[in-house]
Amino acid sequence: MPPEFVLQRPEPVRADAPALDASQRSVVDHRGGPLLVLAGPGTGKTTTLVEVVVDRIESGELTPDQILVLTFSRKAAGELRDRIGRRLSATSGTVPAMTFHAFCYALVREFSDPEAFAAPPELMTAPTRDAVVADLLGGHDASSWPASLREALGTRGLAAELQSFMAAAVTRGLGPDDLRALAATRERPEWARVADAIEEYHQVIDFQNRTDYTDLVTRAAAIAGDLDHRRALRDRYRLVVVDEYQDTDPLQVRLLHDLAGDGRDLVVVGDHDQAIYGFRGADPSAITRFPQQFGAADRPAPTVALTTTRRFGPRILAAAGVALGSPPVPPGLDARAAGQHRNLHSAAREEGRVEVVTYASATAEAEHIAGVLRRAHLDDGLAWSDMAVLVRTGADLTRLQRVLGPAGVPVEVAGDEVPLVAQPSVRTLLLALEAADRIAREEPLDPEMAEALLTGPLAGLDGPAMRRLGRALRRRDPETPSSDLVAASLHDPTALGVDTSDPSTADAVGAARDLAALLGRAAAVLRRGEPPEQALWLLWDGTRWPARLREQWGTVEGRVHADRDLDAVCALFRHAARAEEGGRRRDTVNFVAELRAQQIPADQLETSAARPDAVRLMTAHRSKGLEWPLVVVAGVQADRWPDLRSRGSLLRSEHLDGPVGPGARGEQLREERRLFYVACTRATSRLVVTAVQTPTDDGDQPSRFVTELIAAGFGVDADLPLGRPARPVSLRGVVAELRRIGEQSDDETVRDEAAAMLAEIVRADLALTRAADPARWWGLAEPTQAESPWRPADQPLALSGSAVEGITACSLRWFLGREAHGESASTSAQGFGSIVHALAADVVQRGVEPDEIAMAARLDEVWHRLDHQAAWLGERERQAAHETLTRFARWHRANPRTPLAAEHAFTTTLVVGGEEVLLRGSMDRVEIDAQGHVHVVDFKTSRNAPGPRKIAEHAQLGIYQVAVEHGAVASLGVEEARSGGAELVQLRTPAGAKDPDSPKVQPQAPPAPDEAFFALDLLAESARAVRDERLVARPNDHCGFCDFRTLCPVLTGPTIGGAE
Repeated sequence: MPPEFVLQRPEPVRADAPALDASQRSVVDHRGGPLLVLAGPGTGKTTTLVEVVVDRIESGELTPDQILVLTFSRKAAGELRDRIGRRLSATSGTVPAMTFHAFCYALVREFSDPEAFAAPPELMTAPTRDAVVADLLGGHDASSWPASLREALGTRGLAAELQSFMAAAVTRGLGPDDLRALAATRERPEWARVADAIEEYHQVIDFQNRTDYTDLVTRAAAIAGDLDHRRALRDRYRLVVVDEYQDTDPLQVRLLHDLAGDGRDLVVVGDHDQAIYGFRGADPSAITRFPQQFGAADRPAPTVALTTTRRFGPRILAAAGVALGSPPVPPGLDARAAGQHRNLHSAAREEGRVEVVTYASATAEAEHIAGVLRRAHLDDGLAWSDMAVLVRTGADLTRLQRVLGPAGVPVEVAGDEVPLVAQPSVRTLLLALEAADRIAREEPLDPEMAEALLTGPLAGLDGPAMRRLGRALRRRDPETPSSDLVAASLHDPTALGVDTSDPSTADAVGAARDLAALLGRAAAVLRRGEPPEQALWLLWDGTRWPARLREQWGTVEGRVHADRDLDAVCALFRHAARAEEGGRRRDTVNFVAELRAQQIPADQLETSAARPDAVRLMTAHRSKGLEWPLVVVAGVQADRWPDLRSRGSLLRSEHLDGPVGPGARGEQLREERRLFYVACTRATSRLVVTAVQTPTDDGDQPSRFVTELIAAGFGVDADLPLGRPARPVSLRGVVAELRRIGEQSDDETVRDEAAAMLAEIVRADLALTRAADPARWWGLAEPTQAESPWRPADQPLALSGSAVEGITACSLRWFLGREAHGESASTSAQGFGSIVHALAADVVQRGVEPDEIAMAARLDEVWHRLDHQAAWLGERERQAAHETLTRFARWHRANPRTPLAAEHAFTTTLVVGGEEVLLRGSMDRVEIDAQGHVHVVDFKTSRNAPGPRKIAEHAQLGIYQVAVEHGAVASLGVEEARSGGAELVQLRTPAGAKDPDSPKVQPQAPPAPDEAFFALDLLAESARAVRDERLVARPNDHCGFCDFRTLCPVLTGPTIGGAE
């Protein structure tokens, strides 16, 4: 007899009453009319709401069905229901706690014609609505639209604009007829055409038996506005409780007024400092109008502030205050309550940690974030799910996900953050489905489509394999381009019946043959008229791709990518199944087009439960209402946060309330601050804020929010910005570090210990431990040799001061940048230096005193030729250039030496270390002192000056001095010159706080008569390195900014044997 399984609900355990502070108790005890509760982060608003409901029921004043609790997310509604249920006895009944939209849906069902709901309408998700609007606009005749919008018709941008306009109009209670009237009075003819499109949209979704969220609220508001319905609803609900009131829009406020206005019992909880959804139509000022809007005729509704936060300690609380700034108390709010709300007291047991860090590049930022998360997990024992990374925009989600996953950090990006079609696995399957459909209709495949399919996960070919495949096909048809032959072979697999003796070519041909057969089977399914879902399943299940994902899932680093791909594929099949179940069977072309039109993320209907073993990666907007012990707020950049770009739209929906006033930009900044405040207040124990601060003036710079936190003392105790970490906090990083120690340590015991640990790692026999096996170390292979020498052996070796400096610092970087010409293109920072150098040289070459006014005018004439990313940045740099010229002029006048030349080009020959060297270069300025000694001056315009110890052995200055004493200035009339020293003049760095108009001067001492000069040794070593063609990667201060970081064994893992 088979076993029987019975699901038995456990006996509910009634929760004890929580200890409330005085402010919470005052809310619970409130009776008689509306009440506004200001609740900051972590102040116990949910607990307070629960106790308000429980108190009314336990006192016998109300029954559960006489109370309505409304909030803005299903998660929050579920939590409220559960917590209220646990506080009440089992016989008390259930309190209706739901989202606004769920309540509206219930209201519409209850008060509408029952026949209209025989088949309940499908509630469209945001991506589906996006596709419907795009489809609607795509069918319009362009001539029926105003000329200013015709070119935009059919674009995704206009579809998004129309949706925003529809939402803005509906929340203001404006229908199509109202919009046509406004179009006439405001002289905006496009609004009349938009009104027609809105009418058409509603006709389409009514015909399809669909509805959207805005339409639901509109219908519900109309029902509640009916006098009979309003009376019935007010009799039913004697107490209405609303959470997150700052997120309401005007239409929802109107609905609430019909439910519980005119002085009835209404408790709303909100925080004007967390009003961040203005872009969705929420009205931040609704909370400030509440006391007057819902108060009695003779007095406004009272306001109570919750005064104690339990989420975080004083340190995070103080940082949150800096993040918020000091915005004025909004008009309409009780000043005393608002003051208490802004001055919270922390009851947390820990003080909390705040770290504000800047990095030299976006890569360095992402890698350090990975290190922070892994150390918190490994060293502090923090669960992955106790950590979150928050960003301003969705673009940063992909950037960080690409780095965190391979670094061994499991991350979870919610399905409602990224459009489904943007997921790589979905793109691959849709492309394969489209190819199968073309084959079914006997249409040719594009070469680009064929290449994408063959190099994707369905076939897995790389570049060399594609070339081998193309060569094999061209043996039969040498006249046709290989790309066309490859595309045709997927349509006709018989073309892949080629013979080859090369195993690698045979593998490539076999993979292409398998893919062609798979596409053929999918095409046969479509020819039989079966739905796209069936062909999709065949394509997914017909290769080793699912098996490879299962294998990937078995490793820590691969699990992240496997989870992402599997989640996306599941979402794709859910979408296809829903379309089939809804009776909206589409052919393949329309199915693919509809999905590709969905350019906005899914909403919460698409969101599956978060995995419990992953770090949450999400936008700051989505983090509202959540908390984690460790929160990293990343990518806080000047150009992205605050985002102060003009929010003006093509359809000008922002003008529906009238002309936009000059204060709109200020409100933008305040909302951006509130968003940053929300992000920072998600942390309960540790808050880390990061940004990129590149050394170039036209690169990424941190936001004012970051600099304010650093100025307030929340910056880390380190030299910022930080470069890339020396090694990742992962098994791969451990192996690299042990290999480095094993090669470079002078202590034999340490080397033996490192070798023993590497052997232990190899014995673990995991995929990631293979790098510890010496048999796989490239450095132990024989070094390669260039076919021809870098420099002719029978000629002097040409070197310059900058070359010696580069070779000494890192010969690998010098070779890749200078010899192989792989360095980055010049930047505006280099243009800055070139202009200043030219103006400084002009003073010497014309033999005149510096004229600051004339130099400034010349600077302004040519400044526009520099390419700055933003006008404000260019203006800031121009001002810095003026200050630089002022310092030069002051230094020149105070300089007692006589200038001999500026931009002096030289060539001289000397023998060092047995090697004849041709030394050449250009000196910014050559001078002679009263004793007849020659001095070389090198002007610098960078922000950072080297320390005193580095100046003593500064390679370029030393080489200049060597050149002086070996005839480099003979052409200036100084025979057998003696060097009197060389110096860097830091024109951008003030001499000190007391002398800001003079530059910092960093002199290097001249060679001592009877002592070896360090620069001669550097020159000999550099010459030997070039002759021997020996490249060594050396860690130095420039590693964080190097163009060749991804090639560098120092940063990617040292090569054992590389130093031999």
